[in-house]
This record gives sequence, C-alpha cells and structure tokens, in this order.
Amino acid sequence: MDFNALFSQKNTVDRLSEKDLLQTYGYLEFVKAFSRITYQSIYLIDYQRKSFEYVSDNPLFLAGLTAAEVMEMGYTFYEKYVPPDDFKMLININEAGFSFYEKIPIEERKLYVISYDFQIQNASNKAILINHKLTPVFLTEEGKIWKAICIVSLSTNVSSGNVTIEKLNADLLWELDLLTGKWISRSKVNLTEREIEILRFYHRGLTIHETSERIFVSIDTVKFHRRKLFEKLGVSNMNEALVIALNNRLL
Repeated sequence: MDFNALFSQKNTVDRLSEKDLLQTYGYLEFVKAFSRITYQSIYLIDYQRKSFEYVSDNPLFLAGLTAAEVMEMGYTFYEKYVPPDDFKMLININEAGFSFYEKIPIEERKLYVISYDFQIQNASNKAILINHKLTPVFLTEEGKIWKAICIVSLSTNVSSGNVTIEKLNADLLWELDLLTGKWISRSKVNLTEREIEILRFYHRGLTIHETSERIFVSIDTVKFHRRKLFEKLGVSNMNEALVIALNNRLL
C-alpha cells in the first residue's frame, strides 16, 4: 500500500510563510534533549515534506532497524513493517483525525492528543502491539499541522485500534468507532484522592500492608480501594492499573 494515503488532503501543507518558518528556530535540540533524558521512543513528522524529521534511538518501534535507517526510509517504513489490516486502519484513523481537527478552533489545536494502537512487525514477522500518541508542535498560519511529535510505548491493550482524542485539562475524551468513522464523546475516568494515593505507594514498591500503615486504614480498606480502581480502569491487577494511569496522566 502507498504511504501517501497516510497524508490527508485535509492537512496538505503546500507553502510556508516567514512566520511559519520562524517558529522552528532551535526546537530540534530540545526534542533531542528530551529523548536523551527520558529514553522515550520519539519521532517527529514533517507534514510538508511527508517525512520524519527526527527518530530517537530507542529501539521499541524500529523493527530491528537503527534510527538512521528508519529516518532514511521515512513513511515507507510503515508500508514494510505494519501489517496490511493495520495499515488500512491507520489510513482511516488519519482521515477521521484530521476531520476532527478541522472542527477545532485553530488557537486550541495544540491542546489535543490522539492515541491509538497498532502492530509493528520485524523482519521475522514477529509483531508487537504499540501505542502511538501524536500532538501538533507547529501549525501553519492557516491552522494546518506542519510538524507533530509522536511518542511510542508498548500498548496495554490486546488488539489494534482503541482510538481516542483528548484535550488538555478537559473532562471529556472522544473515541473513534472504526466501523462508522464517527467520534463518540465520553467522560474521562476520574480517580479519587485515595485511589491515586494507593497507586503512588504501589509505584514506590510498597506492599498492601505497608500502604495500610502509611495511610492509617485497614488492609481490607486498601483492598477495597484497589478493587474500585480495577473496575474503573478495566484491569485485573495493580501493574496494569499503574501503566494505564501513567499513560493517561491520571496521577
């Protein structure tokens, strides 16, 4: 399949003004520094050139290649290493995502993040399911996304899809129905102060007994709050709960 299908006509960047170009002065060094200090899997998309502007050295989503090799391949990387069904899904997500962005006031577009899961295969056809988050870095004066930053992590889900858009500091998020192409809004999960406290102590390595002593409640009470936490997040253990809470900025 042709990678050009991943670039929507709704977001075609044909020209850049002087004001557009001035936005980018020195920004790439900050991205590289962020990559070094966090060791996150990061890459930058240039929608005008239809290419990657930067790929971090973290090997999570590189399918056994080096960052330099992925940079050179550009979007043909997806043609080669994303399974066909997931590649078609990415095209649909792309179209739906830019249709969503068109309806957002230009001054608010940088506040939104799109997240979705898809598979990457290596040369041995071994696949991993990754989560992909994307947000704009620079917009043109017309409001088109010129450059975007993407962070890749292992998915906490079991299958591809799971497409959401969220706005910074908003109580709603939007889920994409891949069958209809429609966005459905729902309220974000809100954790109680006690649930957040218990998650943080777990993150620090404390046992249930140690947590109960720290927050001056019984062990049964800690177990009760854990069960409520599992129900809210749709998980079965604290490790899964922690991953979802961190990935969705619930802590």
